[in-house]
Amino acid sequence: MFQRRLYEGLLNAHFRTHRQMAFVTGPRQVGKTTTCRSLADVYLSWDDANQRQSILGGPDVVARLLELEKPRERLPVVVFDELHKHRRWRDFLKGFFDVHGAKARVLVTGSSRLGLLRRGDSLLGRYFHYRMHPLTVGELLDPSPPGKELVRMPRGLPDPDFEALRTHGGFPEPFLKRDAEFSTLWRRQRRELVLREDAREMTRVADLGTLEVLGNMLHDRSSGQLVLSKLASDLGVSAPTAKSWVDTLAALYVGFLVRPWFRNVTKSLRKEPKWYLRDWSGIVDDGARAETFVACHLLKAVETWEDRGLGEFELRYLRDKEKREVDFVVVRDRKPWFLVEVKLSDEALSPALAHFQSETGAAHAFQIVVTAPFVATDPFARKDPIVLPARTLLSQLP
Repeated sequence: MFQRRLYEGLLNAHFRTHRQMAFVTGPRQVGKTTTCRSLADVYLSWDDANQRQSILGGPDVVARLLELEKPRERLPVVVFDELHKHRRWRDFLKGFFDVHGAKARVLVTGSSRLGLLRRGDSLLGRYFHYRMHPLTVGELLDPSPPGKELVRMPRGLPDPDFEALRTHGGFPEPFLKRDAEFSTLWRRQRRELVLREDAREMTRVADLGTLEVLGNMLHDRSSGQLVLSKLASDLGVSAPTAKSWVDTLAALYVGFLVRPWFRNVTKSLRKEPKWYLRDWSGIVDDGARAETFVACHLLKAVETWEDRGLGEFELRYLRDKEKREVDFVVVRDRKPWFLVEVKLSDEALSPALAHFQSETGAAHAFQIVVTAPFVATDPFARKDPIVLPARTLLSQLP
C-alpha cells in the first residue's frame, strides 16, 4: 500500500516556481527517500557504489545522465541521497548548480547529519529547506500543500484511520501495517539505529552508552518540563553536557523542545522547555501520549507553513508562577495566534485559556478533547474559548 504525501505537492510547487535546490530533512524512516525518488528523473545515492562513481565523476557526468541537451516540457529532477557523506559535497553541489542549475532541478535528502551540515556560505541563496514530518490527520485527509489561508475547513477522518494513527504513530510503515507486534519491533529497531548508528555518525559524544540512557529516560518524559539541572544530576554529568546531549537528540529527530512564551504574560516562566517525542506510539501514559500526539501535529503545521513561505511561526507553551498553564500557543509573525489546551476526555473548560487569551491577545483559544467524536464546526470562526474534538482542529492543519 502506498500513502501519498503532501511533500510531493510541496516539492513539485517548489520546482515550478523556484530555481533554488530543495533540501529535505526529517526523521529516519519518515519517507524521505520514497517521496524524493518518486519525483526523480535521475536518482543518485552516495550509499550505492555504482551511483557514487557517477557523483565522483563530477557535475558534468551527472549532467550527461540527465541528458540536458534534449528538449523537454519540464526541467528534469536529479535527486542526491546521502550526498553529505561526500567529503566535498558542498563544492560538488555548488559546481553543479552554478553550471547546470538553469537546465535542471536539484533535490537533496539524507540522514540527520544533513540537517546540521547544510549551512554554509558556499550554498547561501542556492537552496530552500523543507522539513518532513510523520503522517497526521490533516495530511491523511488532504495531502495537498497548504494554501495562503493556512487552515482548511474541518473534515472527519474515518475512525479506523484515526485510531490507527493514535496507536501506531505517523511513520508510514507501522501506520499502514497496523499490526501491534510489528509496530513494537519496528519502534525498538528504529530507536536502536538512531541512538547508536546515527549518533555515532553525526556526533563526537564519547559516551554513546550514556546518550542512549538519556534517550531512554526522555522517552518516559514526553510532554514534561525539562529541568536540565535535575537531568544532569540523574546522568552524573554537568548541566552544559546534559544540554548538549538533549540538543543532540533533538538534532537526531528523537524529539523536540517547546519553549515558554513570555511576552506580555505577567509572571511568566522563561526557562524550562518541554520535551516531546516525534513518535508518540510507544508512550505508555495516555495523557502524555495525547499531548505528544497534538504537539507533533502542531509542530508539523508550524514548520510546513514556514517552509511554504507563508510567514514566521513558532510553537510555544504558556505557564506562569501561579502554576496556570496552557499546553500550546501557536505564534504567527511574532504574535500569539491561537492557544491549545489538550485533554484526553475532560470537557470542562480550563479557566487558564481565558486568562492567557486575555494576557496574550490571541485571537482564538481551544480546548481539544482527543477521545471526542468529530464535529463539523470551524473553531476559527469563534473568538471566545471553546471546547471541541481534537480531530476537528487537527483536520484543519497540514
